[in-house]
Amino acid sequence: MASSSATASGSADPTSTRRITKRPKYSKFTQQELPACKPILTPRAVISAFLLVSVVFVPIGVFSLMASRKVVEIVRRYESECIPHDVQDKVKYIQSSADKTCNLSLTVLKHMKSPIYVYYQLDNFYQNHRRYVKSRSDEQLRDRNKESSTSTCKPEDVANHNKPIVPCGLIAWSLFNDTYIFSRNNKNLTLNKKGISWKSDREHKFGKDVFPKNFQNNSIIGGAHLIESIPLSEQEDLIVWMRTAALPTFRKLYGKIEVDLNEGDTINVLLKNNYNTYSFNGKKKLVLSTTSWLGGKNDFLGIAYLTVGGFCFVLALAFTIVYFVKPRQLGDPSYLSWNRNPSGQ
Repeated sequence: MASSSATASGSADPTSTRRITKRPKYSKFTQQELPACKPILTPRAVISAFLLVSVVFVPIGVFSLMASRKVVEIVRRYESECIPHDVQDKVKYIQSSADKTCNLSLTVLKHMKSPIYVYYQLDNFYQNHRRYVKSRSDEQLRDRNKESSTSTCKPEDVANHNKPIVPCGLIAWSLFNDTYIFSRNNKNLTLNKKGISWKSDREHKFGKDVFPKNFQNNSIIGGAHLIESIPLSEQEDLIVWMRTAALPTFRKLYGKIEVDLNEGDTINVLLKNNYNTYSFNGKKKLVLSTTSWLGGKNDFLGIAYLTVGGFCFVLALAFTIVYFVKPRQLGDPSYLSWNRNPSGQ
């Protein structure tokens, strides 16, 4: 009796206590009892939604295409044209000290309103390669006290008896070095190269007190040289080039022509064909382009809006026809699978 009474007056079974403590605390959130919007997709609602998307997207697509078509572009490929016909080894020629001056003529087919943006375009150049992208030192570019921070820049990290290269890395070493001089009617067209890079890059990523040192001093020269008396924050060709492209075909801004070009004008270009794209079958193009409120020439955005809008309109039309030709009652339980008779019975 003493044993039975002790059990009855004592604590509860430890196993049942553990089961109770493991039970989650009740809340409307854990039990999914919070107020929620649970729309019923009626045929009218679905048709209205598709029509709304169509009405919004189609005009946006039309205006985007119109803006893109107003952009005037002149594109000239020149890497083959600017090699003498008697040259057999193009790589050896481009790496030699021969005069690589080339003259091009561009004809303006439509009035181009200033500012006219000058780009160089490279094809088959993979700036997004993992080792290439990592071969740089952002600390060194930003702070002159970090000049020796070149551990991420190999193989272009040091030169001249282990002196640090500023800026180091393969990206800076391969800086584009073709040059262009434009003229019209034997008068030079001034090319503005100020403000061609991102303001945030100039002010935060490239130091005003960081100057080039030991750059392009190895036996193999990768690209353009830098002026050692000008800080990196003012060398905008370098800043533009260091913002690597995501695709193997890309354009980078070279400068701006700030006068209008009239229809029928002939633009003469004195070009220095220095950059080696021949070793990897790359292409080089010179691009002159105006802009619109949407940016440069790009039909993809307008076509995408028109495609989605048109597809939604077709779906709305199809659902409307089905809704009127073969209507069905909303929430009809006879359409439930367990209410249907098996086929053949």
